[in-house]
Amino acid sequence: MQKTIFPALTLLLVLATTGNLTFAQEGAISPKMLEEIQTSLKMDNYARSMQNAVTNNEIDKLALNRELAGKIDYHFAHTIKTPGITDQKSSGRCWLFTALNVLRPKVVAKYNLKDFEFSQNYLFFWDQFEKANLFLEAVIQTRSRKFDDREVDWLFEHPIQDGGVWTMMPSLLEKYGLVPAEIMPESLNSENTKTMRTLLKRKLREQGMTLRRMNDEGKNYKALEKEKAAMLAEIYRILVISLGTPPDEFEWRYTDKDDKLLNAGTFTPLKFFRTVVDFDLGAYVMLMNDPSREYNRLYEIQYDRNLFDSPNWTFINLPAEDLKRYAKASILADEPMYFSCDVGKQLDSERGFLALNLHDYEAVFGVPFAMDKEQRILTYDSGSSHGMALVGVDTSASGASTKWLLENSWGEDKGHKGFLVMTDEWFGEYAFRLVILKQFLPEDVLAILKQTPGQLPPWDRMF
Repeated sequence: MQKTIFPALTLLLVLATTGNLTFAQEGAISPKMLEEIQTSLKMDNYARSMQNAVTNNEIDKLALNRELAGKIDYHFAHTIKTPGITDQKSSGRCWLFTALNVLRPKVVAKYNLKDFEFSQNYLFFWDQFEKANLFLEAVIQTRSRKFDDREVDWLFEHPIQDGGVWTMMPSLLEKYGLVPAEIMPESLNSENTKTMRTLLKRKLREQGMTLRRMNDEGKNYKALEKEKAAMLAEIYRILVISLGTPPDEFEWRYTDKDDKLLNAGTFTPLKFFRTVVDFDLGAYVMLMNDPSREYNRLYEIQYDRNLFDSPNWTFINLPAEDLKRYAKASILADEPMYFSCDVGKQLDSERGFLALNLHDYEAVFGVPFAMDKEQRILTYDSGSSHGMALVGVDTSASGASTKWLLENSWGEDKGHKGFLVMTDEWFGEYAFRLVILKQFLPEDVLAILKQTPGQLPPWDRMF
């Protein structure tokens, strides 16, 4: 066979190279097409200089738009005071840090503290444990479906993650409570989750296959649930060894702004949450700006939760200008908000700026990049990638918002002393989620919460 195939292939290559071959299949790159494409590029002095520059330097630094220098500053008409910058390190826990950063100022004010931080590690432990149960229970519920069923396929592709959204926090707090950071401090694996997350995924996939095999062997639901409990004991063991043991009870001592040492007493995590936070988390609503879907509608995404026995998160889809208006009212009332966006787009991480055309890629390559927000969402080019606390707004003489301040969780050495500044135009193009108190929303928006939500699958772009 080789003696007949290889000469034929050689002949095809010769004919293609000499231009004597007519391709039967439309859509292939023909020699003529390739020649026209190659001759369309004029390697003039500009093209050569850009080739030299780009092949030897970072594209983002070369594309940094000098015209914006000096047009964005760090001054704000109104800023909410925050207790200090946190650092999620190499983990996907921005949602958890951001949610707790929204609550922190309330505790600082209530107890007259210099600074304060909740234990993200404590909540992360229970988040991972609950997500493991959610996956295993979903495997049991879909056990009779074929393995190439889209939902089954999605489950085994995404058995667990360290990312999340605001709405995963309330149910977690109501079940497990909270502890101060010093009671269950960070571990190397909470700050660097990659290896632990990889091992958890591997173990859960193995356990999921075992549950499906048991079903094929005729084992009933009760037997599968019993096996699931034993599997969760293995997950718990991995988490304890990786993150530490969550406390059942602890004593909380703190120093106030007057350097007075105080003993608040002995707490369980649940008692600490109910005593120290003492705030109705149900008073918050998640808003979304997704122009690819109908506005003024309520939506729900399947499996977008961490507890099996908690609801999927829902959101109200609204125009970006509405989100800006409500956010401004919240900031003026000193109420920080959970905010998520596509942070990697048009970011100057050194100066901490987010602005449209901050990187002028068209000037570098001479090629336009022209998709709007809806097109970027539909083609998976843009989506919510990072959560931060929205804590400041600047306004023009007429009172219109011009730029916004974000408290990040990448440490004080990133951005501008741990903060990012986004322009109002960037907000409109790359902001996605905003969690805000109901008191800042009009009645017609709150009425949307009474709608039957549109059901979205877990592979939806907004997951």
